[in-house]
Amino acid sequence: MSIQSTNRLWISGGFYFVLLLALGYWLHQLNQPVAIIAPTLESNNTLQCVSYAPYYGKNQSPFVLGTHISPAQIDADLKKLATLSSCVRTYSVGQGMDYVPEAAQKIGLKVYLGAWVGWTDADNEAEIALAVKRANEYPNTIKALIIGNEVLLRQEQTPATLQRYLSYAKSHTKTPITYADVWEFWNKHQEMEPYVDFVTVHILPYWENDPVAVEQAVQHASTIMAQLGTTFKKPILIGETGWPSVGRQRNQSKPSLINQARYVREFLQTAHDKNWQYNVIEAVDQPWKRTLEGTVGGYWGLFDTDLKPKFSLSAPVAERHDGSTPLYLAVIGALLSLALALFKRENRPSALFVAASLGALAGLTSLLQYDYLIAACRTPLEWLALGGVAALGWLVIINQPVDIASRTVSSKNLIKIAQYGLIIAAIVSSYLIYSDGRYRDYPNLIFALPIIALSLGVLAANTIPKNTAKINYLLCALAISYALLCLLAEPNNYAAIIWFSLNCLMVISIWPRQKITQS
Repeated sequence: MSIQSTNRLWISGGFYFVLLLALGYWLHQLNQPVAIIAPTLESNNTLQCVSYAPYYGKNQSPFVLGTHISPAQIDADLKKLATLSSCVRTYSVGQGMDYVPEAAQKIGLKVYLGAWVGWTDADNEAEIALAVKRANEYPNTIKALIIGNEVLLRQEQTPATLQRYLSYAKSHTKTPITYADVWEFWNKHQEMEPYVDFVTVHILPYWENDPVAVEQAVQHASTIMAQLGTTFKKPILIGETGWPSVGRQRNQSKPSLINQARYVREFLQTAHDKNWQYNVIEAVDQPWKRTLEGTVGGYWGLFDTDLKPKFSLSAPVAERHDGSTPLYLAVIGALLSLALALFKRENRPSALFVAASLGALAGLTSLLQYDYLIAACRTPLEWLALGGVAALGWLVIINQPVDIASRTVSSKNLIKIAQYGLIIAAIVSSYLIYSDGRYRDYPNLIFALPIIALSLGVLAANTIPKNTAKINYLLCALAISYALLCLLAEPNNYAAIIWFSLNCLMVISIWPRQKITQS
């Protein structure tokens, strides 16, 4: 092998080593605690109220027929939540949730009791009648009845029908009555105000049609509250507000643990300063919501599904808590990659350096890929699809360390399979994101390393493979076009920018060439 070719391998290994250092530093920074404002809380050092849904266990969902939440679970849940809040808001009295007022009364919690309103009039009337009954049985525990949640937003009932439900509840109990919906729909339906004792609005900066960055989110809430204060005469309760800790970025609105802690803590301080009445969504992560809202739907809780607080309301907060795991994975990845290279009778120091650097980088990346798959995969089909893409990426990593000239025919064919699999998967991913972008994650963590290895990695080694298939022009055009559509839909979303960049790099690896370029 020529000196030039050997030097190129050293350059390729150095490229991967620099990426390894950069990724390691980034992970290190994510593990560092960040100081965030410590809010002034209520006199009992808790939040005013939090949304409580008990469907955080395996296979628990309000949409599973026959679901019944046991009194024992509700008792245990509320005892835990009492350390966080002096009140809980519920959304239904069905499936055993009508026991919540009794359980709350035992430990001194207050309740905003919800009655679910959906499509079916008979079901709605039965739900409301049971909620009214509980309100009359526990008048000192139930602060108010919330008749319907975002019904107008979902277009499941008309304002006239809701007014009838509210009038029924008001005539059968002395407990205050309200209806909850996003703030825009209260603005559109101001005729609902005479039928409630106070107006319950949802202010969720992440879910706005024009998503709001966390840095401006609390100010956004303040602007809305000021506008609502001039529109409505009755008191206003912020019935839902919060921030997700995991999920897809929507334009400048990015889910993360740090951003969740920042929004909640800044909101609590502002609510204290402005004397707002509020309820934070939500107490516990709800995995079942991932089916409806994508990854992000399952991660609005202040507690995780083990009922452990995600962050403190006063101490600094770190995004990740990896400990020494990244170091161990990097070392294991390097050793496995070196062992594989030696098994293939590769003994050149330059090629072994490539193997060690890329293997360590792959080991470190596997930690992020695992976290992504756990969060994003909701069904066996998604595990199969995204897991399959990850497997294609590992084919690239396994076959990358040596130069093109010394690869076997089978090794070259495996890389070609991976190339086609990755670009087709990228096209499908872009199409799904563009057509259903509100709930689809950008799979950057799954695609990044194999695409970089197939593009920048082979350029660094100056070992660009021969590729003459004319269909590649079409695949490249589709990949760039769909990725560009995603970017144009969210030009301020850095995840979209990264995704477009990865697709551009993918085109480098698969664009038709007539011969091998090798020094």
